[in-house]
Amino acid sequence: MQSIDAIALVGGVVAGFLGALLGIGGGVFLVPLLNGLLGLSFYQARGISLVGVLGTSASAALGNPSKRLLNPRLAIFLLLFSVMGASLGAVYQKAFALRTYELLFGGSMAMVAVLMLTRRNVRNVLPPETRDVGVFGGRIHDDDTGADVAYRLKRLPVAAGVAFVAGALASLIGIGGGVVIVPALNTLCGVPIRVAAATSVLMIGVTTIPGVAASWQSGFLGDYHLAALTSMGALVGFQIGLHVSPRFQVKWLKVFMAFLLSVVSIQYLFLR
Repeated sequence: MQSIDAIALVGGVVAGFLGALLGIGGGVFLVPLLNGLLGLSFYQARGISLVGVLGTSASAALGNPSKRLLNPRLAIFLLLFSVMGASLGAVYQKAFALRTYELLFGGSMAMVAVLMLTRRNVRNVLPPETRDVGVFGGRIHDDDTGADVAYRLKRLPVAAGVAFVAGALASLIGIGGGVVIVPALNTLCGVPIRVAAATSVLMIGVTTIPGVAASWQSGFLGDYHLAALTSMGALVGFQIGLHVSPRFQVKWLKVFMAFLLSVVSIQYLFLR
């Protein structure tokens, strides 16, 4: 195995690992890795990253459903908007200058990092005896406290709008959209971060399909070998992250996510 293959494989593992912990597809890590370290063009990195995101989402199907973190009703509802956004974004994959996509990538990461830091201590849980959790609410076991808790979705129109934007960004800059969906659901819509993460991972696999198809049609997925290695790594990495995620406290997951996004945003906003 050549060094570039090993890097792509390890990058996929890290992306999948982050997907299990944070509910993101890993594009926030894969795009800088493929573009900055391996020297691929931004367009090529975007296409391969989207394939890696598919691997992360596929691996989620192998996870333990008994944790009851996934909210399928919310996921299906939000997919209506994220797929519309992704389809629109796919139309504009080549419409702008390269620097525009880089600035959009960096700016998106910076805004999400700020959102996560300002709301890092918000837990969004209700007492387990809460009766009315609404159509998109639910009940879960909280790993941080060891108790059962309830939650209720707030600001449904905001959630729908964020899903649309996340879908558009998925096609435009090669992220799965989870890096936008998870913080928004958690900080603005009252969904616990572990539920937001599990729901996001289900969504990103479907949301990336229009972007993958557009990248294929445009010739940006020519290196199938790297795309396959990245996706294989994501499959493995997600399973590893799934087993260790209960050991991480929610507050520190948010801090880690904000730090990662800050580093990436600086790179693309100021160091290109």
